[in-house]
Amino acid sequence: MSSPPEAQLQSSGSDSEGSGQACEQSIVIPNRFITIADSFEKKEHSWFVTSQIPTDLSIQVQDVTFTVHKYPLMSKCGYIARLELQPSISNLGYDLKLENFPGGSETFEIILKFCYGLPIAFNPNNIAPLRCASEFLDMSEEYEDGNLISKTEAFLTLVILSSWKETITVLKSCKNLSPWAENLQIVRRCCDSIAWKASRENSTTEDIANRQGWWFDDVAALGIDHFMRIITTIKVKGAKPEIIGKCIMHYAKKWLPGMDVELEGLRGYGYGKHELQFSILSAGKEEVSVGQKEQRTIIENLVNLLPHQDEGVSCKFFLQMLKMAMVYNASPALISELEKRVGMMLEDANANDLLIPNYKNEDHAKLNSPEHNTMHNIDVVQRIMDYFLMHEQQQQQKQQNMGKTNVSKILDNYLAEVARDPNLSITKFQVLAESLPENARTCHDGLYRAIDTYLKVTYQFFTLFHYFEGKEKQIFQNINSLLSFSVTSVTI
Repeated sequence: MSSPPEAQLQSSGSDSEGSGQACEQSIVIPNRFITIADSFEKKEHSWFVTSQIPTDLSIQVQDVTFTVHKYPLMSKCGYIARLELQPSISNLGYDLKLENFPGGSETFEIILKFCYGLPIAFNPNNIAPLRCASEFLDMSEEYEDGNLISKTEAFLTLVILSSWKETITVLKSCKNLSPWAENLQIVRRCCDSIAWKASRENSTTEDIANRQGWWFDDVAALGIDHFMRIITTIKVKGAKPEIIGKCIMHYAKKWLPGMDVELEGLRGYGYGKHELQFSILSAGKEEVSVGQKEQRTIIENLVNLLPHQDEGVSCKFFLQMLKMAMVYNASPALISELEKRVGMMLEDANANDLLIPNYKNEDHAKLNSPEHNTMHNIDVVQRIMDYFLMHEQQQQQKQQNMGKTNVSKILDNYLAEVARDPNLSITKFQVLAESLPENARTCHDGLYRAIDTYLKVTYQFFTLFHYFEGKEKQIFQNINSLLSFSVTSVTI
């Protein structure tokens, strides 16, 4: 299929395969003999034709009124030709209002010039709106050879889809063209083209997993719906899990502020001061803002896209996503799925990764119990530990060795960090410390260090604030039980 003979293609360069570089291309429909219009003028919110022949049609698109002639439009637009136009109130012609017109008044202005025979330029920013608008107006070959539908289709197929950069630009322009861009397969064709080019690069570059893909930035600039379709297509084409994972991590870093925030225990929050009440207030029962809904949608979709293979993304990234899911009140099922994925990879984590802030809603923040004012969410780590033990049991049945010893070190380092929180109950501390079986620890130094820290902090707390008044005996009994867990007989 070749370009229409009357079309002149303008190009400033050409795409090099796989380079991600593209030119700015446009196609200009040249002048024809104009006998009906002397000039075209636009003043504020009005656009009109000056001609010796009186205008007889007023068309409103958004907040712009176009005063034109019926014939040039009716000869090319089946939609307008089929309408029974109503006489205008001023009796100077007919009035027409186009509701939900694809591309708005700017696109209609270009179409109007096309109908009058003026030169117009196709480019990546206007081609999708023009294709949708020409479909809206039924500008098919039935009304004129080389009508706008065929011209825009040719430009999309022959120019846009052959260029990586221009395809990305067109896909972005489809954001406000629903459902037209979907129904006309513009989105699908663009996504397939992008996925094909990215997959081809993955299959021919051996060290792609060790560096950032050249296409990550461009794909990460797209909305989550288009990103999902591209990644899903790339998956189907057999891309490696680590490639998919790297691209998803790149997207999350761009669209989820706070992903890279690192917590270093209570030392970074003024230990012993009011900073121990640190919390991020979520929306609670109040109306969730549009921004929060978008963030939550991004989180849920990215988690669904994550490869199931362990090499897809790191344990650290799963924990970052878990924190974001809790901040934006993601569904319990999604949070549980993330906890399970972390549990299956727990030996690759470190203590700081597990320092998940105790995000509170407003009702939670009003509770006076010190247990509800803990700095870190111990319950989440407890569930992660339970998932790890379940996974490890399954692997043992398959005669595969797991990382119990490494996890015990991670757990003891985590306990040493959270032990600095005076609001941490001895019960939660003890239950978490005893989560692992006795044979998991080859050395108990880390556990002793955590217990020693807890004793010092707890003593200071109930000495200064008398919060545990009358409960000292029970506390020491629990600590003695905890110490006895690591050494057969220990007395305090």
